[in-house]
Amino acid sequence: MLTYIVRRIGLMIFIMLGVSIITFSMMHFVPGDPAEVIAIERYGEEVTADTIAHVRTELGLDQPVYIQYLRWLSNVLQGDLGYSFRTDRPVLDEILARLPATIQLALAGMLASLLISIPVGIISATRQYSAVDNVSMFGALLGVSMPNFWLGLLLILFFSVYLGWLPVFGRGGIEHLILPAITLGTGMAAITTRLIRSSMLEVLSQDYIQTARAKGLKERVVVYKHALKNAMIPVATVVGLQFGSLLEGAVIVEVIFAWPGIGRLLVDSIFARDFMVIQGCLLFIAAMFVLVNLLVDVFYAYLDPRIRYEVR
Repeated sequence: MLTYIVRRIGLMIFIMLGVSIITFSMMHFVPGDPAEVIAIERYGEEVTADTIAHVRTELGLDQPVYIQYLRWLSNVLQGDLGYSFRTDRPVLDEILARLPATIQLALAGMLASLLISIPVGIISATRQYSAVDNVSMFGALLGVSMPNFWLGLLLILFFSVYLGWLPVFGRGGIEHLILPAITLGTGMAAITTRLIRSSMLEVLSQDYIQTARAKGLKERVVVYKHALKNAMIPVATVVGLQFGSLLEGAVIVEVIFAWPGIGRLLVDSIFARDFMVIQGCLLFIAAMFVLVNLLVDVFYAYLDPRIRYEVR
C-alpha cells in the first residue's frame, strides 16, 4: 500500500505540472494586453503608454512567456503564488481566507446528497419496480438533467421570495447554508442514488445474501449489515470524484448565493483579469481534486480488506 501511495503522489506531481502549464498558457494567450488591464485597474482609465510600459516591465510581462512561467513556477514551489493585482495582497492569503467557506459548502452539499441518495437508493433496490422505485428513478433523472443555477434560482424564488423562510445571500448561520447545499448536492444525489440502487441490486443477488436470509436473519440486518457495506465500495469512488466536482460546481453556486468562497473569488478575478489570482485558484482547486482522488483509493482498503494494491 505504501508503495502505491508513493507512486500516486509522484503521478500527482506530473498532473499538477500539466495543470500549471495549461493554466498559465490560457491566462497569457487570451485577447488583450494584460499590462494595460492591470494599469487601468491600478491607476484608472486615464493611463498613458509610459505607465503601461512601466507596469509591463515591473511585472516581467515584457519577458518571453516561458521565462515568465519558469519564474512563476519557481515561486509556486516556494509557496509564493504571487500578489493580487487588485488588492495587492498575497494570492495564497486570498485563497486561504476563502477556503473554509468553500470546504464548508462542499461538505454540506455532499452531506445533503448522501442523506437523500442512500435511503432512496436502498428503498428503490429493496422494492424494485414498485411505485416508489419508479418515482425515485424519475426524480434522479430530473436531478441529473436540471442545471445547478436553475435549481438555485427556483429555490430562492420559492423559499426566500414567496415564503420568506430562508435568507438569499451571504454566509452566516445554518439557515444561510441550506439552500446552497441543496442546490450543490442535488446533482450528486441523483447520480449516487442510481449507483446505490444498481449496486445494491447486484449485491442482494449474491449467494452469501441468500445464505444470510436462509439462516433466518431479519431483512433489516441482511440489507444494512451484510449488503450495504459491500454495495458502498463502487459508490465510494463516485462520491470521492463527485466531491472534487462539488468544488468545481461550487463556483456557480457561490456566485448565485453570494457565498464568499474560492469559486466567487475566481469569478471576480476573471472579470478583473487578475491573472495571479486566477492561476492560484485553478491550481489550488486542481490540487484538492487530485488529493481527494488519492484519499478515495486509500479508503478502498478500509471498505474491502480483499483489495490490495501491488506494483508490477
